[in-house]
Amino acid sequence: MTVNFVHCLFEQSGVFKKEFQKLGIGAWDYDIADEFGETDWQSDLFTQIDFAYHDSPSVLDGISSDDLILAFFPCTYFCGHNEMYFCGTNYNYRQLTKPQMLDKIIERAQLRHDYYITLLKFCKVVENRGLRAIIENPYNAHHFWRFNFPYKPAVIDMNRRLSGDYFKKPTQYLFVNCEPAGRKSVQMDKEMRFVEDNSGIDRSLISPDYAHNFICDHILGIESGHTQPTLF
Repeated sequence: MTVNFVHCLFEQSGVFKKEFQKLGIGAWDYDIADEFGETDWQSDLFTQIDFAYHDSPSVLDGISSDDLILAFFPCTYFCGHNEMYFCGTNYNYRQLTKPQMLDKIIERAQLRHDYYITLLKFCKVVENRGLRAIIENPYNAHHFWRFNFPYKPAVIDMNRRLSGDYFKKPTQYLFVNCEPAGRKSVQMDKEMRFVEDNSGIDRSLISPDYAHNFICDHILGIESGHTQPTLF
């Protein structure tokens, strides 16, 4: 696809932003935090999405149909590990009384609901305005979206290390009002890291090589330097 400008929502690392810029495409990072000094629009995006949903001024107003939104939507309450919280089997609950545990479950269920509603509002804004968006999240059999979301992943990367990343970390990408280009790069030259050995924001960091390959393979449909030949 041809892209005029890219808006990277919930990215503060600048990894995807910089790879787009290297390819001659303007890009900004939007996030509530700026731990890397790369956030161009520092704002509470949940609030901004709600503003846009209610047709109030928001940071989404400057996005056109020629642009692309790449949204790394927070996954905390959607990932499969949440089942342990909702079933009461999470390790953190072991010292709680039953009423205390139920309070924790109620709190987490409310947060999941709030995140889900915000995501649905974001998709409604994208559809109403005819915008193009790619939404990223982890992928596994118990992910909340698998049975509770009207969009299905167009790209599922079961092993990101094969495309130049540090982590295997299965990941899904939902394409809204656009389609993946369908190319494939193979670059397996990084020392393997394990999600379990990293905490906080380090778990979500992406290799610049992986970002470059993803952009070339699935967005722009151009040679990445590691693109595999096809028969046609």
